[in-house]
Amino acid sequence: MSIIAAEEITKTYGSGKIRVTALRGVSLAVEAGEFVSIVGPSGSGKSTLFYLLGGLTRATSGKVMIDGVDFAALTDGERTRVRKQKIGFVFQKFNLLPTLTARQNIELAHEISGRAEPLDRKYLGQLAELLGIQGRLDHRPSELSGGEQQRVAIARALVTRPAIVLADEPTGNLDTENSDAVLQMLRKSNQEFQQTVLMITHNPEAACIGDRIIHMRDGSIRGVEKGEGRITGHVW
Repeated sequence: MSIIAAEEITKTYGSGKIRVTALRGVSLAVEAGEFVSIVGPSGSGKSTLFYLLGGLTRATSGKVMIDGVDFAALTDGERTRVRKQKIGFVFQKFNLLPTLTARQNIELAHEISGRAEPLDRKYLGQLAELLGIQGRLDHRPSELSGGEQQRVAIARALVTRPAIVLADEPTGNLDTENSDAVLQMLRKSNQEFQQTVLMITHNPEAACIGDRIIHMRDGSIRGVEKGEGRITGHVW
């Protein structure tokens, strides 16, 4: 069974004569442990797809299944619980709380997940080492570089051991060196911890790090190709 499955999903915004169709009957399946890149220009529908697959909004029609659970059949509260239990999010804008240290930002993700088991601090330490932020955990976001902030955001997404990591333009606010590093970290966490990663990007160079690359345009999937599993050039 695919861990992520979308069947003929559409998304239309607005009403009456003012309607914009962002997705037009998109279907896709992602297997457990796979790293999939979704690439396309602005307005292609890739970010709308991200929000639908993450249960952050509802499809106008069609079905979204996450680990066998139909999002459309859930209440808002039930959908929130599935997100907390199964999905880690990495956003372009980091979304770290400025008054908390890096460690506290990561710990907060576990606290709000509602998990009964205590935070695994050994695992947090392993993540910090993997991401190269072990010496920066007691610093606040304003004391960290953009690349360090994004690595903290990745640790926050992974600390609850989600089955799925959804990353929306994770290198969009970073320079070339930090972009390459963050992509390598996402790939390594995918391999080390067996999380399924689905990454949205407008950048074909970044997309190459996936096992598979899905191309979108005008709200539809226009092609699928095998990825390189690595960065083929600098990400600008």
